[in-house]
Amino acid sequence: MKLEGYIFGLGVIVFVPMSAVYWFLSSDPVGTTALALSGALAFLIAFYVLYTSKRVYPRPEDRADAEVDEADPEYGFFSPHSWWPLGIAVAAFVLVLGLIFAVWLIVFGVFLLIVALVGWLFEYYRGAFAH
Repeated sequence: MKLEGYIFGLGVIVFVPMSAVYWFLSSDPVGTTALALSGALAFLIAFYVLYTSKRVYPRPEDRADAEVDEADPEYGFFSPHSWWPLGIAVAAFVLVLGLIFAVWLIVFGVFLLIVALVGWLFEYYRGAFAH
């Protein structure tokens, strides 16, 4: 977990000076606040991860002498052929466009989202990949 903590620590090193430079060059309070808060969030995550890494037994990914067999064999099931996440993304896009343009688009986006979620949920109950 130390590597993850160092990566977020690098975010602190980038965002905090960048907010000062941005304030100096633009005098924009909104962008400066966003950059400073991004640095603060990166600091919080880096502190938590580095603090937790001292108390947790090192993972195989953290040790140089680890073997492949030590890793957790079960990471979950990921469908390699599913097109339903694309449908959910399109439905979410239509829904957000409805927030911008018209209420009927919101209704249509919610309908598409429900259809895509049901399709994704039941994709292994029908067709060639049924269990």
